[in-house]
Amino acid sequence: MVDISAKEDIIRISEAYGRLRLKRNTVLAIKRGEVPKGDVLGCAEAAAILAVKNTPFTIPLCHPIGISSVSVRFNLDRDGGFVEVFVMVKSVGKTGVEMEALHGVTVALLTIWDMVKALEKDESGNYPTTKIEEIRVLSKVKEVGEG
Repeated sequence: MVDISAKEDIIRISEAYGRLRLKRNTVLAIKRGEVPKGDVLGCAEAAAILAVKNTPFTIPLCHPIGISSVSVRFNLDRDGGFVEVFVMVKSVGKTGVEMEALHGVTVALLTIWDMVKALEKDESGNYPTTKIEEIRVLSKVKEVGEG
């Protein structure tokens, strides 16, 4: 691991984004709360938060850090056939939180896919149109604060 002991504690905020392409009817089922497995967005939000908190257990060289806050937002676009996920992570510490935000987005997207896979499968049991796209860091901010 990289030695970060000489760095000062500052406020660090990062927001990540990702999109899951789905059938239009699947997005409508999520919106209406008609997915057989249950509350898709509620489960995805909880999964994202857990992923953020557990990032160093999945990504070997990430430092364990204290998380000050996590926010998860969703945008359902029925016409475009996708669900967008935004995860913002805030910490006061010596290292950034972009890996935590990316991990949260990724796990949220995988959770959504898992919950709607019965609606997405074709007759052969495959997912020809389901696709995770555009996972990226939208912003990374460092602020000198009273932390």
